[in-house]
Amino acid sequence: MAVLGAAGFFIAYRSIDIPDPNADFLTETTQVYYSDGKGQLGQFAVQKRDSIDYDEMPQYVKDAVVAAENQTFWTDNGLDPKGILRAAFSNAQGNATQGASTITQQYVKILYLTQERTWKRKIKEAILSLKVKNQLKKQEVLEGYLNTIYFGRGAYGIQAAAQAWFAKDAKDLNLKQSAALAAIINNPNRLDPDNGEEATEQLLGRYQYVLDSMEKMDTAPAGEVSQARESLPKFPKIKESAQYGGQRGHALTMVRQELERLGFSDQEINGGGLQVTTTFTRKAMTAAAEGVAEQRPEGFGPKQLHVAVASVEPGTGAVRGFYGGQDYLQSQINWAVAGGQAGSTFKPFALASGIESGFELKDTFDGNSPYELPGGGRPIENQGDNSYGRVNLIKATEDSINTAYIDMTLAMPDGPNQIIATANAMGIPPKEAANPAYGIPTSSPGLEPNTGVALGSQTVSPINMANGYATIANRGVAADAYIIEKVVDRDGVVRYTHKVATHEALPEGISDDVGYALQQVVRSGSGTAALGLDRPAGGKTGTATNGAGEVSSAWFVGYTPQLATAVMYVRGKGNEQLKDWLPSYFGGAYPAETWTAVMTRALEGEEVEELPPAAYVKGEAPTDGHEYVPPPPPPPKKPKKPKETKTPEAPSTPQPPPPPPPTTQVPVPTEPPPTPTFPTGPPTQPTFGNPGNGNNPRVRR
Repeated sequence: MAVLGAAGFFIAYRSIDIPDPNADFLTETTQVYYSDGKGQLGQFAVQKRDSIDYDEMPQYVKDAVVAAENQTFWTDNGLDPKGILRAAFSNAQGNATQGASTITQQYVKILYLTQERTWKRKIKEAILSLKVKNQLKKQEVLEGYLNTIYFGRGAYGIQAAAQAWFAKDAKDLNLKQSAALAAIINNPNRLDPDNGEEATEQLLGRYQYVLDSMEKMDTAPAGEVSQARESLPKFPKIKESAQYGGQRGHALTMVRQELERLGFSDQEINGGGLQVTTTFTRKAMTAAAEGVAEQRPEGFGPKQLHVAVASVEPGTGAVRGFYGGQDYLQSQINWAVAGGQAGSTFKPFALASGIESGFELKDTFDGNSPYELPGGGRPIENQGDNSYGRVNLIKATEDSINTAYIDMTLAMPDGPNQIIATANAMGIPPKEAANPAYGIPTSSPGLEPNTGVALGSQTVSPINMANGYATIANRGVAADAYIIEKVVDRDGVVRYTHKVATHEALPEGISDDVGYALQQVVRSGSGTAALGLDRPAGGKTGTATNGAGEVSSAWFVGYTPQLATAVMYVRGKGNEQLKDWLPSYFGGAYPAETWTAVMTRALEGEEVEELPPAAYVKGEAPTDGHEYVPPPPPPPKKPKKPKETKTPEAPSTPQPPPPPPPTTQVPVPTEPPPTPTFPTGPPTQPTFGNPGNGNNPRVRR
């Protein structure tokens, strides 16, 4: 057995050749399609790759990459046998792909693009690593590595990276730029500062690690490191490829990140010839873009006013369309992913939690303003500081009464935590995700168990908000949001197929009660602008304020049985003042009108479907004092004593003939009575004021 093993190893060693690092080994373009698998959404292709000699590479680049990736590179033997075996076992068992531990092994892995998780592939990789170690000098290995490693932005190799990130040749890179590029190798797409503040902070941390390692290895002077580590180098604006224009760049970025989450490498994504079918439909994507363009107020450019849209299919979680804001070539921030403060669009999750705890739609709560909190602190006010008296949960939702929701939260056992647990079950991610965010956000920053959680100070992405409302549309059954249906490799092998996973987030009756309250918001409450859809719909308006008391976002989120859509308006960096800047900053204004325009296009040609009526679930209230008490009847009016008046005598006249006897036949109406368009429930409480007036600022929130 030993002799046969040695012979087999010898034959394999002699038959496997080291690939030419200058050959174009990434030639097959990855194609990305709409949900029909035919219409092309975009592609990932090899854009730039220029090889340069070792002597043309600046010393700072070589030292920075060694410090970042393999600090023992110049002295080790280039192999990590334990690491190879560990990765082989892990990958062969279908676990997450493990990276190589040395630059030599990373270089070999680049030369073998395939991500096949088999012993055969791992043995080839090990033999090639040994061959590279025995036949190539360290300088040759580092040269090949720096000419082939992926640096993001479609750039392979240090020369292309210098152009893509700093618009200069590699030989002109300084210490800060070299350290930044060495840091970016770790995760080129996640560490791109164009992806927002979080990405910038992560890159800064990795960048400082590289500089500190260089100082430790005596490859960079301490004084220069101290000065350089304070901030990242400046990244000039680099013109993106035209294929990323409009919303396409946002879509491809989401797809790329989701492919990474699924375990595909950068090399496979960019040049592995993958066929990726997404959930996006051309119809829903066009509806989002055209709906925003139709309703965006004139004079407010995309650099300041950001409008985001996301549409999710109830029952599956498939993201059918989105609008991320400005053209991707102008800004890479996707507001449909980044999100903003949720405001009162978070109240349906609190309503669901309240009914779960035992309250009923007819139960009443304190709708007066201001509401004094039991433990002190700043009182809670309603929009316009209006007082409503005691209101039931339908009225509290219909007119978005803050104080009633605070009263309900405090009346629930551990109310804030209950509300968050219900929201999580319905599709809203927790404050901190267990895994890093990818194509779809997996966290809701600021989602904390405080008394005002129902009022929505936390940041939620429109994609996740639409998915949460899709749970209501699907009568309490939730599904995870997703954007990739299938991935097929260049050999025709299906590498991934999405399987819809659902769970009961709410009992059907509770979901129907929440939905009924949301239907009243559209029918006669703060969201009457959505009546323009001319279909049964439920929805909720939202207007959030930031820590400075400024109106930071305006929302409308709504649904029909076929589609749930969230619309968000934010300004500047996402939390700047909308009040007195936009002509109207309430969720019932521009956001609701935009929602109607988007949904009208997205549902064109679809059958009109009804929404379920209220179930009026009976419960055992966790606290007393919230029962519905009908108002006392008005006291009977005393009859007025007629005034005595003298009338002149009238001349006698003949009496008319007696009327004919009554008939027992019921008259037949000439037309049948009108059938109501939407399902209705019994009246639960009188309506105050004029909530149906779209120009009433009291209810436009």
